[in-house]
Amino acid sequence: MPTYRAFQVTGQQQFELVEREVVEPEPGHVRVRVLSCGVCHSDFLGVEGVRPDPSQPVVPGHEIVGVVDVVGSGVTAWQVGDRVGLGYLGGPCGECSQCRRGDFVNCLNQPQPGTTEDGGYAEMVYARASGLVRVPEVMNPIEAAPLLCAGITTFNALRHADAPPGAVVAIQGIGGLGHLGVQYARQLGYRTVAIARGPEKEELARSLGAEYYIDSAAVDPGAVLQDLGGAAVIVATAASGASMSPLVAGLAPRGQLVVVGAGPDPISVQTSDLIFGGRSIVGSLTGSSIENEDNLAFSLAHGIKPMTEVMALDDAPKAYERMMSGAARFRVVLDIASVDA
Repeated sequence: MPTYRAFQVTGQQQFELVEREVVEPEPGHVRVRVLSCGVCHSDFLGVEGVRPDPSQPVVPGHEIVGVVDVVGSGVTAWQVGDRVGLGYLGGPCGECSQCRRGDFVNCLNQPQPGTTEDGGYAEMVYARASGLVRVPEVMNPIEAAPLLCAGITTFNALRHADAPPGAVVAIQGIGGLGHLGVQYARQLGYRTVAIARGPEKEELARSLGAEYYIDSAAVDPGAVLQDLGGAAVIVATAASGASMSPLVAGLAPRGQLVVVGAGPDPISVQTSDLIFGGRSIVGSLTGSSIENEDNLAFSLAHGIKPMTEVMALDDAPKAYERMMSGAARFRVVLDIASVDA
């Protein structure tokens, strides 16, 4: 086909459905026919103009599942027809100082689909081959898409933390990230604690695998965690520094608060809570493409799936609006061509 449809955005929330010309991929890149694209909170970077030049149009979206349509020159690991995914990071350069040290997540020259380059609110996307994730053919594209960002973010936060089998591990926030984090923690063999405000999400949290539920609006979550023996890891997914602050006191000695929810306000902490017991606060940012393949394989083997609301590409602005409102349960996914997959 000579053109493809895409929702581009300029300025702040100025969505426009356009027809773009289909071109050949650049060297080292592939062209992907998009099957599905998740709508993630990080899409606000592109949609709200939080980027160097908001006057330049960009196609949002970085939880992309598709099929390789054309392979550019120099690409040897992928071929036409491969089922692939693309997440928050668009592929390491392989040449900067961070890449040379094997720290591909922190590559200094890595594009961000949907923010610094066009993403997946479209029928086609162009991607660096180094950023592609191999997606098992048996995975439903709608279910696989959120795992490429929300999934890998919580999976890696848990996998890289120093928590022995059977340790108390808490997931704060039962939303787009947290509802997956609870499932991962349970399947990784931890005594899983879910933390959220109010009693409404307790039944859901337990159905996802939480052994304990803490209503942070009713009790001090740090004190309750200490009653359970202290948490080896707390993965904080809620976009609120204030809600994370009381959690540090609930860590076991050498425990870690792993922050994955980007909030506008700071985390406040008593220095003594860090010094005594050697506790720490760290951040965790998604994962490399091969780690994302590990994430998909683990999810497939253990039946971990996101809860999704599906909308059509034509409804992309509404999908973004619903995600930002917090009303979605829990991931909105654009079904672009998955019926034909």
